[in-house]
Amino acid sequence: MFAHNKRLQYTVRVSETNPGLANLLLEQFGGPQGELAAACRYFTQALAEDDAGRKDMLMDIATEELSHLEVIGTIVAMLNKGAKGRIAEGTDEEAELYRSIAGGGNDSHTTQLLYGAGVPLTNSAGVPWTSAYVDTIGDPSADLRSNIAAEARAKLIYERLINATDDPGVKEALGFLMTREIAHQLSFEKALYSIRGHFPPGKVPGDPRFSRTYFNTSHGEAEVRGPWNSAETFEFLPGTPAVDGGTGMAEVTLTDEERERLSAMSERTASETLSNPLTGAELASGTQAPGTQSS
Repeated sequence: MFAHNKRLQYTVRVSETNPGLANLLLEQFGGPQGELAAACRYFTQALAEDDAGRKDMLMDIATEELSHLEVIGTIVAMLNKGAKGRIAEGTDEEAELYRSIAGGGNDSHTTQLLYGAGVPLTNSAGVPWTSAYVDTIGDPSADLRSNIAAEARAKLIYERLINATDDPGVKEALGFLMTREIAHQLSFEKALYSIRGHFPPGKVPGDPRFSRTYFNTSHGEAEVRGPWNSAETFEFLPGTPAVDGGTGMAEVTLTDEERERLSAMSERTASETLSNPLTGAELASGTQAPGTQSS
């Protein structure tokens, strides 16, 4: 059960309206790294989680992400207040109204006209929110790793948004949201490392012939060695074909009937390698390669 508290988790103070900045902030409202995507991701994980501790953590963080959605949405709405009144009432001259809308920067004119300077569930480019942003796969060790990466990406977006404004109140609120991404990442990391045997994800172990092997498949001037391919951790081998010891060719077992039909199809669709047919492109261009034959 959810209950809404009319006070925000963090106080929002906006010094002046700015529809261009409002449009940028939509990235954290309806974008892939945004608060709604995070809330839905953790909420769906919590519903299926069998570990009581992880379930409680996921539900707490999912609920907090909804509060962050409210904070970021409120900032967007406040930044759009001036544009909302101008568009709704039409009190400005046409040219002045057009100038004010077009002068917002980025795609804010679309948001102002299409959504009345509201708070749509889109990213900053106007792409609608989609549940495809929720990448829950149903294994806690894999999902927690995805959550850690999601919090890291969101933290970086907040950093960039902070750098895009000089409004002290907006900076302060965005700084709080950014900091909470760090806190959630720490919680997810602790939860991940609290799982016995959390690597590799799932139950089936990898093939020991290949799980500690590094294949050097990229060739060029620089070949840098580090802990990701060092001899202490991996067996460093050239990326040659058929590392399993086989031929490296695709093989399939066919029935006699399947083989007969495939043979007939191959014969019917075979290319004539000795002919040089005249093509439509050659006719159109007026050029004809030597030895070209008209069909």
